[in-house]
Amino acid sequence: MTRESFKTDAFILRCLNYSESDLIVTFYSSEFGKLRGIAKGAKRSKKRFANVFEPFSLTKIIFSRHRPDALAFIEACEIIDHYPDIRTDLEKTLVASYFADLTDNFSPEGKVNIKVFELLQNFLLLLGKEKATEATLRFFELRLLKVTGFEPALDHCAQCKIPLTNGNAYYFYPREGGIKCFACARPERYEEPLSAGAVRTLLLGKTMDLDKIKTVSLSGALAAECREMLVSFITHLLGKEIKSMKVMEQIRRMGLP
Repeated sequence: MTRESFKTDAFILRCLNYSESDLIVTFYSSEFGKLRGIAKGAKRSKKRFANVFEPFSLTKIIFSRHRPDALAFIEACEIIDHYPDIRTDLEKTLVASYFADLTDNFSPEGKVNIKVFELLQNFLLLLGKEKATEATLRFFELRLLKVTGFEPALDHCAQCKIPLTNGNAYYFYPREGGIKCFACARPERYEEPLSAGAVRTLLLGKTMDLDKIKTVSLSGALAAECREMLVSFITHLLGKEIKSMKVMEQIRRMGLP
């Protein structure tokens, strides 16, 4: 059976060792969505695959396959953008790796979604130019949830439907995918409220121009509220913690530059 060849721009999401010389590469392409392919001899080849399979690199991949659901055979791969301004900064590298990890986890194999590709590309470009901030993290998470169909309902109470009101306390319920006002939530003593200010900041982050994200300051209690809400929701949706998020937090706690 003949294999049909394709060429596409793609972000490298992760690699897995396979045999002594091969790699299984997961990549997110502009035309085919997320795919997995085998790069034969990738660990030995210094000509065909030299340093092209680094996480979050943007590449041009030529691959072939017998049928749409088969493992792709990666014939060639070349770097379009290695994002050197990210890789020379540990914090930025950790954030970019987290973006790639999230993209991987929220992308079914073979489902085309150009908005996911563009979101990852835009935020990596932003990360290369600006500092890695809490706003960058939270707004990427929120926008990825939106374009993959998991956007939380934050502009009104999930139960009484009353719009978000300044000065009120809200509670986020991952299982219901939205917030509830104090009256509807009837919170237990251990439950932490979510301020209207935190919710409005996240709503703003859904549509804000990318070049304005650097002007948003998420610090202290506000940053903690936004992080707790989104990370708890992501963990609920995936049924697990994101490994790259845990690594990033561990390194931050160690105070490494």
